[in-house]
Amino acid sequence: MSMQVERWERYFLYAGVAILVAFFIAILASIGEAGIHLPTDEAQVDPNVVASQPPFDNPGVFETGDNQYEAVMVARMWQWVPEEIVVPAGAEVTFTITSPDVIHGFLVNNTAINAMVIPGQVTRVTQTFAEAGEYKFLCHEFCGLANEQVGHHSMFGRVVVE
Repeated sequence: MSMQVERWERYFLYAGVAILVAFFIAILASIGEAGIHLPTDEAQVDPNVVASQPPFDNPGVFETGDNQYEAVMVARMWQWVPEEIVVPAGAEVTFTITSPDVIHGFLVNNTAINAMVIPGQVTRVTQTFAEAGEYKFLCHEFCGLANEQVGHHSMFGRVVVE
């Protein structure tokens, strides 16, 4: 005995499948457009010796080209090194960040920067700061053991655009 599907039920099934396919395509397109990717082996460091591995042995801001800068940063429990980044207005800044201890979050206010900083991985995000001003950054992941959250609230810094 075969089961009969009513005409309108069939239309709704087709419409549901079409919507699911459209959503799947939209998700894949947005991932490609936003440049979302998983960490690779190319961008790894030994978290036990971060302080002695270039470029993290000398954190700071470095000019890499015409109005292009690299901000090399280390996220440590309750501290950013350096805590202040100074660049000229219109500068494109690539933040190169890692952590020797725990997972941190890197969020720069009034920008699209919102990245995870994972021990052993190098996180790179780029932002063009078109307007002069002060952009605060902070860690948005609790960085410490469950009973050691006392210093997390002080883990912030600023990007000064002159």
